[in-house]
Amino acid sequence: MKYYIIAGEASGDLHGSNLIKALKKEDKDADIRCWGGDLMETAGGELAKHYKSMAFMGFLEVLKNLPAIFSNISFCKADIQKFHPDVLIFIDFSGFNLRIAKWAKAQGYRTNYYISPQVWASRAGRIKKIKRDIHHMYVILPFEKAFYAKYGMQVDFVGHPLMDAIDNASHTKAEDFRERHQLDPSKPIVALLPGSRKQEVQKMLSIMLSIPAQFAKYQFVIAGAPSLDREFYGPFLKETSVGFVNNQTYSLLKHSHAALVTSGTATLETALFKVPQVVCYKGNWVSYQIAKRIITLKFISLVNLIMDKEVVKELIQSDLTPKNLAVEFQKIAQGDKREQVLKDYDELALKLGGIGASEKAAKLIVENL
Repeated sequence: MKYYIIAGEASGDLHGSNLIKALKKEDKDADIRCWGGDLMETAGGELAKHYKSMAFMGFLEVLKNLPAIFSNISFCKADIQKFHPDVLIFIDFSGFNLRIAKWAKAQGYRTNYYISPQVWASRAGRIKKIKRDIHHMYVILPFEKAFYAKYGMQVDFVGHPLMDAIDNASHTKAEDFRERHQLDPSKPIVALLPGSRKQEVQKMLSIMLSIPAQFAKYQFVIAGAPSLDREFYGPFLKETSVGFVNNQTYSLLKHSHAALVTSGTATLETALFKVPQVVCYKGNWVSYQIAKRIITLKFISLVNLIMDKEVVKELIQSDLTPKNLAVEFQKIAQGDKREQVLKDYDELALKLGGIGASEKAAKLIVENL
C-alpha cells in the first residue's frame, strides 16, 4: 500500500518516524512519502518537504508568511496527485492539514488523522470539518475520546506516542553524558528547553538565562532544537556560562534534576522523564491577546490538562518574570513541592495508557483501508 504522511514540526517528525516504523512492520510492502523531517526520512519515508520551511508561530507570523503557506498547499496537492496514495495520514499541524483534508476527501482519497487537532482547546467548530473530511481519527490524550463523543464522532484512543519515543530513547550513563558535553560531574543539571522556533527561543531564553547566576550550586544546560543551527544560539552562549547540547533533549532530560520548559509538547516529555519543571510562555502581545480570547482552558500545559489540576506551575505572559521564575524554580529544586510533582508524574504516566501507540495506530490504519 502507498501512504502519504504530513507532519509540520519537530514533534510531528518524531511521532511520524515511529509511525513509519510501525507501518513498515504491519505492511511489509508499505511505500511511504511524507512531509516531515530527518527522523521520518531515516525511518524510511521519502521526504517531499522538510518541516523547517513551514514553522511559523503566532497569528502575525502566519499572516506575514501567507504566500509561502499557499505555495506549500499547492505543491502538496500536486504531489499527492502524482504519488496517488491509498491513504493520507495527517499528524497534528491542523491549520495546514485540515485544508488538505478537505481537498483530499473531495478527490476521493482515504483520510486518517493521527494526533488530533486541539479542538478541545479552542475553535470547537472545527469538529464539523473533521467529521466531514476525516474517515478515521486516532487520538493520543485520554480525555479526547469522550470529548469527540459529545459531538457524535467515534474516535480511537491509542495512547500517547511519547511513551514509545521515551521508551525507545537511548539510555546513556550519566557520567558518559557529562563527560561528552564537558559538564561538571558534581553539580545537578537543570535543563533549559526554550522551544523550537526562532522567535520563541529568542524570547524565552532571555528570561530563562536570568536564573543561573542566582543558583550557583546547579549547572544549567540549553537544549538546542533540531530545527535550529548551533550558530543561532551563539549570542546566548557568549553572555553566560551555561552548557549546551544540540538535538539531544531526551538524553539531557534523562540526566536532569529540574527544568524550565516553554509550553508545548516538551512539558509532557519532561514529565515522563520524571523531571520537575516550571512551564513558561510569553508570546507576541497581539497574538497572546487573540489567543486569550479564543482559548478557554484552565491550563496551557499538557501535564496539567491531562491531570485536570495544577501539577506544574505555569508562568504565562506578564507572570513570566525573572523574579517569579526564581521563586518557582526554588520550589521544584528541593522540598515538598518537588516530591508532590514526582508523585503526580507517576499517576500521569498511568493515565496515558502505556507504550504501543504507534503500533496500535498503524494496525488500525491498515485495517481501515
